[in-house]
Amino acid sequence: MLTRIDHIGIACFDLDKTVEFYRSTYGFEVFHSEVNEEQGVREAMLKINETSDGGASYLQLLEPTREDSTVAKWLAKNGEGVHHIAFGTADVDAEAADIKEKGVRVLYEEPRRGSMGSRITFLHPKDCHGVLTELVTSAPVESSEH
Repeated sequence: MLTRIDHIGIACFDLDKTVEFYRSTYGFEVFHSEVNEEQGVREAMLKINETSDGGASYLQLLEPTREDSTVAKWLAKNGEGVHHIAFGTADVDAEAADIKEKGVRVLYEEPRRGSMGSRITFLHPKDCHGVLTELVTSAPVESSEH
């Protein structure tokens, strides 16, 4: 069962400048930041609110660290903006299997490591009305900036 909007991923060319926009305009602060070498991104998670299932909702700002990353290619084609939406679930494996049975392509055979130690997979945007969709099972959350 999907329990919340976990985050909305926003691709950007300059992470620091984009973080400053969200800080000065909306008052959002960085809850967590990291570099994900596998995905070729530097990211910042800005917490928006807590949710009833014990998780939270975030904006995930993504800056590519290399030109061959998925986010870099997306930025080259589309420019800055909403890259994907992520739904939280207690069991990403079961949720992905259930959605796959309904005819939606799941992009990873096995879930991968995501932000803050989460487990993630993506659904093909062509099967989701043009929206790249991520499924997330969160790890226990502790604030940390790296």
